[in-house]
Amino acid sequence: MSPRFVLSKNQLAKLLLYADKGDLLMIYKVYYQETKIRNPKREETQSLYIEASSDVEARQKVEENTPYNIEFVQLLEGSHLEYEKENAEFTLVEF
Repeated sequence: MSPRFVLSKNQLAKLLLYADKGDLLMIYKVYYQETKIRNPKREETQSLYIEASSDVEARQKVEENTPYNIEFVQLLEGSHLEYEKENAEFTLVEF
């Protein structure tokens, strides 16, 4: 018996949307501190949203274009992505 692959509607839509580009771009939420000089404080953690093909690429884009101290890179998909899109601060950053 061969294995079956089941895709959610969101995953299928993403595949169709980016099929002609060759790379599947996902949306990542990057948590960061504005500077690498001071010690990180939880209360000062900020976030941005970026499209990339992997968490490594997302981190590289932010590191190359900002002075930010990156704390965490999180993949957003499914209901979590939909929830974040409803947030007034949801804007994809482009460098």
